[in-house]
Amino acid sequence: MRTPPELFAPELFARNRKWATLMRQHDPEFFERLAGQQNPRYLWIGCSDSRVPANQIVDLPPGSVFVHRNVANLVVHNDLNCLSVLQYAVDVLEVEHVIVCGHYGCGGVQAALRGDRLGLIDNWLRHLRDLARRHAPQLDRLPDESTRWDRLCELNVIEQVHQVCRTTILEDAWSRGRELAVHGWIYGLEDGHLQDLGIRVTRPSDLSENPRIALDRQPG
Repeated sequence: MRTPPELFAPELFARNRKWATLMRQHDPEFFERLAGQQNPRYLWIGCSDSRVPANQIVDLPPGSVFVHRNVANLVVHNDLNCLSVLQYAVDVLEVEHVIVCGHYGCGGVQAALRGDRLGLIDNWLRHLRDLARRHAPQLDRLPDESTRWDRLCELNVIEQVHQVCRTTILEDAWSRGRELAVHGWIYGLEDGHLQDLGIRVTRPSDLSENPRIALDRQPG
């Protein structure tokens, strides 16, 4: 049953107060400590899908993960929002790990695979359609649409790891000797488990090796 529009705000405020009370009961100084400093070790670049909340699926409290989310977890080099988050995380917060996390069952990936027309978002998903075309020989060898969908979700994560690593932000950080790793993970909606796709980049030269490992990985 849907909540009537006039009641949704009171419900959310009530949930907020309950959550804040529980947090204080568990850790009386939690909010004071959180307000004093933001010091996350991780930047999470993930999908906007409501079923994939970054902090919850890795069981970390607020303040532990700096997060950027968009439809289909894309890293596009003219997206100033994503690049600003990336630069702030790397240069100001000095995170140690950048995690690109996709998920199986991604609606954006499915729309790109099928060639669905959804409106304005089609322009955003053009990046995924181009990716699907580049890997069409591999995708076409798979037995059914479900398997192709899963594989394109994985290929998208791998591609976005490349995109992160090719930004001037990461290149400059590595040239300064920063210890910074970029990872490609994927999340399963059906079991709640994260999987490492086998790509971990800690310097530009890694790009010539790790993608081969990830691309040879079987779907699922």
